[in-house]
Amino acid sequence: MSQSPSTSKAGVEHREIASGEAGQRLDNYLMRQLKGVPRSRIYRLLRKGEVRVNGRRSKPDQRLEPGDRVRLPPVARGTPRPLEEQPLPQGLAQTLSGAVLLEDQDLLVLNKPAGLPVHGGSGVAVGVIEAMRRLRPQEPFLELAHRLDRETSGCLVLARNRPALKAFHACLREGGVDKTYLALVAGAWRGGPRRVQQGLTRNARCGQMRLVQVDEEGRDADSLFTPLAHYGGATWMEVKIGTGRTHQIRVHAAHEGHPVAGDRHYGDFAFNRRLRRLGLRRLFLHARSLSFTLPSSGRSYDVEAPLDPDLARVLERLDGPEHP
Repeated sequence: MSQSPSTSKAGVEHREIASGEAGQRLDNYLMRQLKGVPRSRIYRLLRKGEVRVNGRRSKPDQRLEPGDRVRLPPVARGTPRPLEEQPLPQGLAQTLSGAVLLEDQDLLVLNKPAGLPVHGGSGVAVGVIEAMRRLRPQEPFLELAHRLDRETSGCLVLARNRPALKAFHACLREGGVDKTYLALVAGAWRGGPRRVQQGLTRNARCGQMRLVQVDEEGRDADSLFTPLAHYGGATWMEVKIGTGRTHQIRVHAAHEGHPVAGDRHYGDFAFNRRLRRLGLRRLFLHARSLSFTLPSSGRSYDVEAPLDPDLARVLERLDGPEHP
């Protein structure tokens, strides 16, 4: 809990971060403190510099530390409808309840369905984290430990306490999380495994989404592509990533001339149209497995998410396979 806020006559509040709040992203903290304020409004406050940490402008992904002082500007707050009165979309509760791959006192690992964002926003009221909090109202703490693109399925980790969240983030920073994906890409991949180390940066905007492109001066990104089988005009691929940049696999695959099947933003239109005739209705990218050891408990995790049956049926309808 935050210490008692000090409020100025202008309505500005300054809150000091307690040790139990440390480690969380600034945007997540604001959404808790400014209940009833739309997510888009919160991000606008951050862009305009109206929210400050220790007197400085801050980005949404800044991690808060004990003793940080957060400036909250005066903002109109609606009265949020109680969560228990907000029904989940039909079938979502059942889908997520059946998606649990592993659960212990520290972590909850889900097989995230494709098409569901990890959190609400950008016109989507409910994401994985909001839905899970409603399904488990008795949970005192439940936070996303990392993220997957909305159209990607597979292993997604949620933390059930703050020490576990901080420990998992430490694993990510130190490269201690092995992340393996499965993808179907366009064309016949030539040669064996190939490491792609191309920097990435967000650039053009497509509607609500900012696209990503290869940029020598962008953030480092490392993807290892290994062909598993060749089909008629497509390659079944395993991808291991050493970094977790937005759209990393999709952009690296397209850069190599083999875009991911079903990719509406970086993909091949003719290839996608062909795959749609075979039943593909989504991005063919699946986070198959995660392996890591949580330093706070010493426990090792090795979790695998089964491939969506709809994706497996698409593979069965392709010519092949031929193994490299």
